[in-house]
Order: sequence, then structure tokens, then C-alpha cells
Amino acid sequence: MTDTGFPGFPPAAQTFLADLAANNDRDWFNAHKATYETAIKAPAQVLLAHLEPELAALAGGPVSGKIFRIHRDVRFSKDKRPYNAHLHIAFPAAHGRSSDVVACGYFFGLEQEKAILGAGGFDFAGPVLDAYRAAAADPKKGAALQAILDKLTKSGFRIEGAELKRVPAPYPADHPRADLIRRKGLHVWRDIDDPAVITGPGLFGAMKMTFTTLAPLVKWLSVL
Repeated sequence: MTDTGFPGFPPAAQTFLADLAANNDRDWFNAHKATYETAIKAPAQVLLAHLEPELAALAGGPVSGKIFRIHRDVRFSKDKRPYNAHLHIAFPAAHGRSSDVVACGYFFGLEQEKAILGAGGFDFAGPVLDAYRAAAADPKKGAALQAILDKLTKSGFRIEGAELKRVPAPYPADHPRADLIRRKGLHVWRDIDDPAVITGPGLFGAMKMTFTTLAPLVKWLSVL
């Protein structure tokens, strides 16, 4: 499979997202649904089909991507806008020793002015959070994670994730990786804001290169 297998998103895709943000209601969406189908949904499905085997090669096993719905779940939200003015695709990586261990993966987003590429895990809780903290505190595993993140930072990635204000017990406040232990999620991102890349075949190559660079982080999280 070559990088030209996915031709990029048409210029109408980001125009549609910008217009949707300014006209986020059902009447407008229904009147422009055909543009959504051709400029957003169809290219996303093509991208999914091309990326799954590439990421499976990185993961050493099958990877099944998910295109998130354009419809927002507003049942418990004060924000009642019915649509997401972005496209999000997730590619969950293989789990560790059990289905309860941290789920992580690779992520792609298309927004009005940029595309975003990332990897990691979100909202660690329960046994997932316990396993992450123990690994981050471990002299060998934690040092390996810090080395991965240091390298990614030097390469221009930004590190994000919810974090506590204080180091949780039983870990000491002065632990050398206190900043990692305080985290409740760990994900790393890079933006692509060049329209020529987003709308051309170079996007697929940029994604392959980025996800290959992020593979050590996904592997670290997947084997907790």
C-alpha cells in the first residue's frame, strides 16, 4: 500500500466544519447533509480502511478503527448543540493482560483549521489508574516512559492529560516522576495546519510517520 492510496480530504471538508460551527442546528445540517456525506464521512471511511493495516503492523495484531458520530450526546450536557463541528477517528490498540487494563490507541482529528494526530490513553480509573501509577513509579518501567516522553517532546509533540494537584498516596511527593504519577490520562499530540497537506496525499504519509513515532508510547501503555 502506498501513501497515495488516500488522496486527502477535499477542501470542502473543513469549509463544511466551519459552516457547521456557525450554523449548528438540524435544519442547516439536513440541508447540507450531502456535503457531509461526500466531504467528511466517505473520505473518513477510506482513511480508516487504509490506516487499519498500517497500524496493525505497528501493533502486531488487528486494529479496528472507529469513526465517531457527528451527532453529539446532549442528554446530560448544558450545551445542546446537536452536532460535533469536527471529525474524530480512534484506533484502539491491543489491551494488556486483561480487558480491564488500560485501553489506549492512536487518534486522528479533522477540525476547521487543522488536523490533529495523537496517541495515548484517556481517563484512567480504577485498576487501570492503579496499574499506570505503579508502572510510572517503577524504576525501570517509569524511566522507560520518561525517556519516551522526553524524545517526543524534543520532536515537537505536546503532552496532555488530566492530572491531580498532589501526588497520590502511597507515592512520595518528591518522587522523581511525580508529574507522571499525578496524571489520570496521558496522550501526546501534533498538529498539521498546512491545507496542502490535509487536502493532498501527503496527509497519509504524515500520519504513518507520526504514528510510527508514537508507537513506543502506545506499546508502553498497552502492556501495563
